[in-house]
Amino acid sequence: MSEQSGSDQTIAKPAVNPWFIAFTVTLATFMELLDTSIANVSLPYIGGGLGRSYDEVTWILTTYLVANAVVLPMSAWLSRVFGRKNYYLGCVALFTVTSFFCGLAPSLGIMLSSRVLQGIAGGGLAPVAQAILVDTFPAAKRASAFAVYTIVIVTAPAIGPVLGGWITDNYNWRWIFFINIPIGILAMLLTSRVVHDPPAFAEERASARKNGKLSIDGIGIALIAIASATLEITLDRGQIEDWFGSTMICWTLAIGVLGWIATVLWELRAEDPVIDFRLLKSRNFAIASAMFLVFGFGLFGSTTLLPQMLQQLYGYRATDAGLVLGPGALVITVLAPVGAQLIQRQIATPRVLLILSSVIGAFAMWNYASFTLATDYRHYLLARCLQGLGYAFFFVPASLVAYSQLRPDQNNRASSLTNLFRNWGGSMGVAFIITASERRVQYHQTITGSTGDASAQLLPGRIAGLKEYLIQKGFTGPDADLASPAYFYHQLQHQVSLLSFMDCFRVIGWVTLAAIPLLLLVKKFTPDGKAPTAH
Repeated sequence: MSEQSGSDQTIAKPAVNPWFIAFTVTLATFMELLDTSIANVSLPYIGGGLGRSYDEVTWILTTYLVANAVVLPMSAWLSRVFGRKNYYLGCVALFTVTSFFCGLAPSLGIMLSSRVLQGIAGGGLAPVAQAILVDTFPAAKRASAFAVYTIVIVTAPAIGPVLGGWITDNYNWRWIFFINIPIGILAMLLTSRVVHDPPAFAEERASARKNGKLSIDGIGIALIAIASATLEITLDRGQIEDWFGSTMICWTLAIGVLGWIATVLWELRAEDPVIDFRLLKSRNFAIASAMFLVFGFGLFGSTTLLPQMLQQLYGYRATDAGLVLGPGALVITVLAPVGAQLIQRQIATPRVLLILSSVIGAFAMWNYASFTLATDYRHYLLARCLQGLGYAFFFVPASLVAYSQLRPDQNNRASSLTNLFRNWGGSMGVAFIITASERRVQYHQTITGSTGDASAQLLPGRIAGLKEYLIQKGFTGPDADLASPAYFYHQLQHQVSLLSFMDCFRVIGWVTLAAIPLLLLVKKFTPDGKAPTAH
């Protein structure tokens, strides 16, 4: 692959202010990313409204994620087939319509069907929006555009559960889907007016046709669909189905892994691949893709872990947990543009900022791991702000590194791959948190229960003392007999749960830190797209 920066080639000046285009495409992306998490806390209410069990309604999350994972890697090819603007408009329209049907769904079957279609539409929004940003802004101003995109992809998943909980508590769970409708209509109106396919994209789109006929890689599409769906089902349902204790999970994992191996081998040989894995020959793009995987793992893993921990151990409501997550997103909102300016003014290089981001992100995770059951709201808020400080300086330089050696006609395919890696990282992060937190609870409970120290020998006396205290406060003898050991068991459960959560934070910290050596291999480039003289 040519080492020439794609930004060396002229990008056509958009007919409207590029920042208006940036607002337009990030609006729909925000809506889509919000829906990856907004329904989480509302599942019990949805189950009650539809007359189904909690286990059955969890498929509302799974079906969306599976459909999203299937379409996401194919979004670059689909936009070449239909035209990027047409495909993007179609995705926004379908997402809006299916959100309406999700809100009206009278049964679980209709809900799941609507969520599949919603996931199909959502899978094309983020990668196409990123490709539009890359083609809209010249390389010298691209960092600022990526700063806006950073705010969207970090804020939306963080506020999703909080907003979903607030809407469910104050209105009705159906409104978590209805709120997409005005946003979708506005996004469609703006997109139809301000977004246009760039000249470089016309050449790329022509490559999808031979002799005027559409070239379809049917085998590649089938392999991608099967591999993406089965791997996502494995990650999303693994802990629920007891992983390798489930025949279904064993089959989906085997099919998913073998399917992706077959996909890579097939697509590397295809003349016009659905996913262009050849882009990974570019060292900078490959390193950036790996960093996006780590970023997704840490962001989605911690965003899943914190609310769970705060609500389970500290008694926070969903809204209260959101007040912990919110300031971290605010830090990113304020500092991401600062990172962009540091790069554009050549005060700091993307590689330096990525190393700084990884170090701060890892330290933030270890900081979480030092907390106790007595830690208050202020300390969690400050810890989340510290994490936000690290993530604020990640996405912009990582995106610049990703596109630094690519031509404009490769931008569309590249955005599909970077979003695929980020999506994989997020799915792995969530699966890891759900599994590890439960398994480590069992481990710590076993270790604690087998420890015969002095405190354990004092436990019967403490239970008896608590029983007497409860009787003095009006408990009957039988009630006090039940309540006193239950209280200490409850405290034990809180302690072992805290230890398991701390273990998860430490792992995320080490994974983040382990990615730093890759950054030392990044090839030098300048943010204005001009190759340095050493090349």
